[in-house]
Amino acid sequence: MARGTVIRAAHFPGRAPIEAYGNGGFRFAGMSHRGSILSLPTGIYGWEPADRTGLTEEDLAKVFAEADRIDVLLVGTGPDLVPLSATLRAALKGVRIVGEPMSTGAAVRTHNVLLGEDRAVAAALIAVV
Repeated sequence: MARGTVIRAAHFPGRAPIEAYGNGGFRFAGMSHRGSILSLPTGIYGWEPADRTGLTEEDLAKVFAEADRIDVLLVGTGPDLVPLSATLRAALKGVRIVGEPMSTGAAVRTHNVLLGEDRAVAAALIAVV
């Protein structure tokens, strides 16, 4: 049996407010993460969509897997608002999730408020420099 370093897809196993964002990453729960993240009911995960300007159902597979625990998905689309496609909006509506695109900064602030109110919120946050 081979021994060595085992690399696993790490995630923070819980809900936490986002403490800071910028410089290509995020701070939460006293930790930092380089790159984009998904904040879901089961935890905070590293995430990199295939195309930051055209999110797909595949990019948000973890969101759809937890749809029964999410009412609102905040989508932080970077420094500027990028609308969700009609196809993605319809897919989210089909699982009773309201998709709200906005700049990443606005999404972080809204996420923290809704999380503080113990709402069924999730966030897909694209990192900004």
